Amino acid sequence: MYISIKYMKLISTITALLLWTTVSVAQTERDACTSIMAGRLATTDGSVMTSHTCDSWYRTWMSIEPACDYPRDTVMSIYDGLMHTEHSGDLTGVKEKGTIPQAKHTYRFLNTAYPCLNEHQLAMGETTISGRDTLQNKKGMFMIEELARVALQRCTTARSAIELMGELIKKHGYGDSGECLTIADPKEVWIFEVFGEGPKRIGGVWAAQRIPDDAIAVSANIGRIGRIDINDKENFMVSDNVFSVAKSLKLWDGKEEFSFWKAYSGGNYFNEPKNYSVRELYIMQQLAPSAGFTDDMAELPLSVKPEQKVSRETLIRLLGSYYEGTDLSLSNKVDSVSVRSGREHKNMSGAMIANPWMRPDEIKMHAAALNDTTMENIRTVSVPWCAYSTVIQLRSWLPDEIGGVAWVSLDNPGQSPRFPIFSGTTELPVMLSICGMHRNRDDAALTHFRHANRLASLRWGRARQAMESKHKYFLDKAARELPFVENTWKGLSGKDATLFLNGYTSDFFASEIMAWDELSDKYWRQFWAGF
Repeated sequence: MYISIKYMKLISTITALLLWTTVSVAQTERDACTSIMAGRLATTDGSVMTSHTCDSWYRTWMSIEPACDYPRDTVMSIYDGLMHTEHSGDLTGVKEKGTIPQAKHTYRFLNTAYPCLNEHQLAMGETTISGRDTLQNKKGMFMIEELARVALQRCTTARSAIELMGELIKKHGYGDSGECLTIADPKEVWIFEVFGEGPKRIGGVWAAQRIPDDAIAVSANIGRIGRIDINDKENFMVSDNVFSVAKSLKLWDGKEEFSFWKAYSGGNYFNEPKNYSVRELYIMQQLAPSAGFTDDMAELPLSVKPEQKVSRETLIRLLGSYYEGTDLSLSNKVDSVSVRSGREHKNMSGAMIANPWMRPDEIKMHAAALNDTTMENIRTVSVPWCAYSTVIQLRSWLPDEIGGVAWVSLDNPGQSPRFPIFSGTTELPVMLSICGMHRNRDDAALTHFRHANRLASLRWGRARQAMESKHKYFLDKAARELPFVENTWKGLSGKDATLFLNGYTSDFFASEIMAWDELSDKYWRQFWAGF
């Protein structure tokens, strides 16, 4: 048998490399998220959709916070630090930043690290767009997740949520870096971007733009809103200081046409004067291939009409993407590595550690062994350090309780399946009440998905078939059973209807936990002789 020199170089470092299985920063922008939005005329079923990948070390515990009534003169606390706690009662590192008057009545909502869905089908996704460092003022009361929480507790539409958040920012100040919320209800979806006013003023500046009903849009850690038409009230909402702050901070000369992203964001995280990078471009190219979007464009449109209407499965696929089949994919780079035995040549990429989410040291190893200077550390849409992800459907033709549904996954959305949580869900499985980021604990749901996903990544070429088969099973299960769930719920009432929704979420979730535990066992058996 003859083994190529390039392959021998790979083998010599595999053992040492596999000793380190902890997730590390593999690509640019670790603290990064992606959100895809779709208007009701752009989707296959008429639903409005927003989404989110929470790609960093944020809590994975989640809960359903019930609707409440409060006596007069009650106040509510606004916090910082809740996104890194281990369970709902954990106050480690949590600080109260201030208080505001409590509403007389608050709505039930799904309390994720970035709160995402309430009982009236109001939904949100999130991406951090950072912007200029000089804009942040940490003395502002509100971080972005607390703005989202208050809005979901008090609002029923995207417009009213934007109005409320604008009022809270003006009165109490915004203390976070540049942020984007993708805010949707059953009729429309908006992109909302907000920044501080700089160190001398506790306030904030923001703009929101409506995505056309027949269009999709993407936000992935870069300011996307450009030209603003303040006279078009149907499609734009802005803070009253949107121009004056830019002028006073010398971010706009007042002569050129005003661009929100140019003034407050300045460019992408590669310091390029653009309102997009790889993820935005890739997703819009996938959905509108004939639009002619290229990476040499000075500016990418905020939205585009997809050439084919998108479905829930479309967004799930795109959020799980790692550019397979394109020159951007890392795993494609090692397909040429082979072992020669007599006259037989076999592709060995499936038997090695090549995978779409390789760490920097793995990339260097492959590049050196293959003498390939083209291998780059490119940020994929799905990443292994993702905490959780949501794809949320909002459907105006159904009652709120069953019309709003968040399809949630934990860990890498390119590997993990999704389970449904409805607007009418009032109770979640116990395993979702514990964060799995702090330690390896079997009572945390994240652990069960992450074990199988990490093992699969070690031999992705060989392990992916089993994982992708199970992933498809749960996608098909959701599509097949959702009409049954809707019709069954309509035939029930009161407590019975609620128990049915709670039970369905619990059963769906439990079947996925079992499937991923079985995958973990399968991979350990499959690789019994070593990885």
